[in-house]
Amino acid sequence: MIDLKAKPFYLSDADIEWVQTTRDAMTVEEKAGQLFCVLFKEAKPEEMDYVFNILQPGGCMYRVVPTERAVEASRSLYQRCKTPPLIAANLEKGGNGIVSEGTLVGSPMEIAATDDEGMAAKMAHACAAEAAAVGANWAFAPIIDIDSNFRNPITNTRTFGSDPERVRRMGRAYVEEVQRMGLAASIKHFPGDGQDERDQHLVTSINSMDCETWMDTYGAAYKAGIEAGALTAMVGHIMQPAWTKRLNPEIRDEDIMPGTLSRELMQGLLRGELGFNGLICTDATTMAGYTLAMSRRRAVPESIARGADMFLFARNLEEDYNFMLQGIRDGIITPERLDEAVTRILATKAALGLHRKTPELDVEKARQVVGCAEHQAWAEECADRAITLVKEQPGVLPLTPQRYPRVLFYTIEPPAGGESSYRVTPACGKLRDMLVKEGFQVDDFEPQPYGEGFTTKYEEILQNYDLILYAANLSTKSNQTVVRIEWKQPMGADCGHYLNDVPTVFVSLENPYHLLDFPRVKTYINCYSNNDHCLHQLVEKLTGRSTFQGKSPVDPFCGKWDAHL
Repeated sequence: MIDLKAKPFYLSDADIEWVQTTRDAMTVEEKAGQLFCVLFKEAKPEEMDYVFNILQPGGCMYRVVPTERAVEASRSLYQRCKTPPLIAANLEKGGNGIVSEGTLVGSPMEIAATDDEGMAAKMAHACAAEAAAVGANWAFAPIIDIDSNFRNPITNTRTFGSDPERVRRMGRAYVEEVQRMGLAASIKHFPGDGQDERDQHLVTSINSMDCETWMDTYGAAYKAGIEAGALTAMVGHIMQPAWTKRLNPEIRDEDIMPGTLSRELMQGLLRGELGFNGLICTDATTMAGYTLAMSRRRAVPESIARGADMFLFARNLEEDYNFMLQGIRDGIITPERLDEAVTRILATKAALGLHRKTPELDVEKARQVVGCAEHQAWAEECADRAITLVKEQPGVLPLTPQRYPRVLFYTIEPPAGGESSYRVTPACGKLRDMLVKEGFQVDDFEPQPYGEGFTTKYEEILQNYDLILYAANLSTKSNQTVVRIEWKQPMGADCGHYLNDVPTVFVSLENPYHLLDFPRVKTYINCYSNNDHCLHQLVEKLTGRSTFQGKSPVDPFCGKWDAHL
């Protein structure tokens, strides 16, 4: 039995009657449809036609689309769905997680560098306001992973850092504010990413902590989110062997499953030990971390049978829907488990009041909220308070055209282009242009085409340049195995060959761990985001018009003694 009057639902008798009546009126096929949260990548009518010709989904997620299209898609969904839909987005940094005109207030790590939960609440407020303006009601956030392994290629700036206490505080502040604004939060990615150095998009990864350490760190962050009333939790394709074995001592190593397929983790740890009563959603089941763990025809129904309430995305929707139906017919998903999952889905909708009123969506009104001046001001404030001077060579700062008229500019940034979801936003060129506008003479570094014996004379660099400035823009994104500097040929041509004779400053716009690959640089700055607000505040601080305020939420020295030199 699910207590729908208890946290996090707090439903009234009338709400509960709606949940039960709606559930009981559904056919098995309709209940199976409710289990699916589908992806509308571009939120176009043809995508919806495809989906609704197969099933009636319980929810959906938008990737980043224009505001007008998001509003139109949400209107269409409310018309097409027999029960009101959950509409989600990755609202991890701001409204830019759902609409292209949305505000990027700050990455979670940028927020954490302010060391102020109030900044986390402002980010959550902007997320909720801009998403609600286009019809969304579900935030796939906050990320309460802990970036305890600097080599992890996917957590990084998506987390609130490596300090479990700061992660706990920031995560709770986000949950409280986003739900106060009327959206459901989703604490993720249970049982916790950031331990492994591998990406669950590409492999089933592992949280290797012992039970007690896990409970004091990740467990404390999840407990705080649950106590704050988080309506949903997202489970990742991440194994937690210690807790799995504690809850099931007889289990064999080969039978240990990631959270999305683990009865021990979803039912035993999340519901049992932590007391979570809300909706459990899987992470995207298109990830290799999921597909590698079990045959798909079995995995699809087993996720629900073992404790998940909603199944995120599909490799082939028609096929996965049939896998789910077959699992119901075969008894893998019992009638009781099916009804329990559907009950929590409907209860989440009722807790958001979706059964009482369809939102009135208007494109022009949405445009007044999305990217509004107040949210942009918060983004500027966040950048001002977050940018961190990690180490400084005495006397090098501030940088002015009078002190350093001639600058040699090194860019570390992937080439433009590629699939939009995995593209790094160019930023180094913008920074270069801003320096020129300040009055610096800026030359781009170009490696010589030949190797040893043919490089530019050392003394020529010393005579022609007063300052060397590095700008690195290597972003966290899925489907990569490292976020590291790949120095240019020949023979690391852009390594810091001149730092002992020319003042050298290194700025990382994204990944905060570049001292691993450039430990000897004496002045190093972390920004945590590459948006225009961070670039503006970076120049303000480089030129001495503003002071550095950020408090590093990670160990930027990566535990290396030489990085402190």
